[in-house]
Amino acid sequence: MSNGTGNSDVRLWGGRFADGPAEALAKLSASVHFDWRLAPYDIAGSRAHARVLTKAGLLTEDELNRMIEGLDALEAAVADGSFTGTIADEDVHTALERGLLERLGPDLGGKLRAGRSRNDQVATLFRMYLRDHARIIGGLVAELQDALVGLAEAHPDVAMPGRTHLQHAQPVLFAHHILAHVQPLARDAERLRQWDARTAVSPYGSGALAGSSLGLDPEAVAADLGFEGGSVANSIDGTASRDFVAEFAFITAMIGVNLSRIAEEIIIWNTKEFSFVTLHDAFSTGSSIMPQKKNPDIAELARGKAGRLIGNLTGLMATLKALPLAYNRDLQEDKEPVFDACDQLEILLPALTGMMATLTVNRERMEELAPAGFSLATDIAEWLVKQGVPFRVAHEVAGECVKVCEQENIELDELTDEQFAKISPHLTPQVRTVLNVPGALASRDGRGGTAPSAVAVQLAEVKADLVTQHAWATARG
Repeated sequence: MSNGTGNSDVRLWGGRFADGPAEALAKLSASVHFDWRLAPYDIAGSRAHARVLTKAGLLTEDELNRMIEGLDALEAAVADGSFTGTIADEDVHTALERGLLERLGPDLGGKLRAGRSRNDQVATLFRMYLRDHARIIGGLVAELQDALVGLAEAHPDVAMPGRTHLQHAQPVLFAHHILAHVQPLARDAERLRQWDARTAVSPYGSGALAGSSLGLDPEAVAADLGFEGGSVANSIDGTASRDFVAEFAFITAMIGVNLSRIAEEIIIWNTKEFSFVTLHDAFSTGSSIMPQKKNPDIAELARGKAGRLIGNLTGLMATLKALPLAYNRDLQEDKEPVFDACDQLEILLPALTGMMATLTVNRERMEELAPAGFSLATDIAEWLVKQGVPFRVAHEVAGECVKVCEQENIELDELTDEQFAKISPHLTPQVRTVLNVPGALASRDGRGGTAPSAVAVQLAEVKADLVTQHAWATARG
């Protein structure tokens, strides 16, 4: 296809070159195989750019109408797959210019390039793409939170052993523990919303780095493309900065880490030794050799993909380090890490949500182990404090109770009144009022505590936050 100069390619940069590029360079430079997903955003940007070219007197109204018709036709061809980019196109921008020239010819189609550069184009389109996928991911995170909230609501009074260092610590409500996983996901969702607000500025109009002398209107393009923050304040920063990409990569990595922590607990809870939960058949797999196996593959893949997401962030940060201003070709490497992060989370989150929503909680096993491991020792110490005993002394007395139990191979509630009195005269028979799980749970009724009343408050707050989260995820500014 001729571009009007006698050349068969539509390179955007070849005017001063007599030859090339070499095949090796063309293969190295090509990005269309991964940046093609930006094509709808590129076409939207082209429409907005055509309008400001018209406003500046560089296109007539008739030319604008024909330009928009050509872009609409190109968009339809991209959508139905009848037009695609090729390695020879180098990148998505060149491919779409080729498509526009094929539809409008070089005289009209060639006018669209005025006043813009691939540098400001890609910085803008990349923001648009990530903003859309931030909402997709935010919605999927909310759906996982919904599933976790559903688990908590379905088991409001189930006790389980709370742990530190993976050792028995104190009894907690299962609902309290599950809501502890909802909270970091809520912060992840909040980070996405805050990131979106910072990213809602358009680099379009920055040109290669210095802006344009053609009297274009970057603010009009920003409004047209849905950037609530307007256009960037500095054209060099607009084309060269990728902190919005790095921040997005961090948020997705943090989501991955939080998902991995949920997954790790499900893997442990699903073992025969714990037997806290049973996975639904539809969200687990078997073994090719051991017929009895029921494997937590979704949870294990969540752990694995967390490492992948962290790697995406680390690689991206290494690429950005020490780049001089303004644009450098190194920045071609900024897209694949976060494209991959989007892809991985958008397939992982629905699977993990399904696994959690269909989980069977083994109440009897959890409640059997809730008081085990002397997990009520702290309750003895705090009961003594309420009797006026200094905590230093109370801590030592409670520790002595544990020591006697270990020697006798019994639990704390199996100590006799005589044994309590021998350990300390402060341990009257009334201490037995705290040596039960329901009492221990109910006593921790401060904000954020594990008492049923405190957990009910947490549930209400989480559900209110989820209303906001769902609304943001389904809206587009």
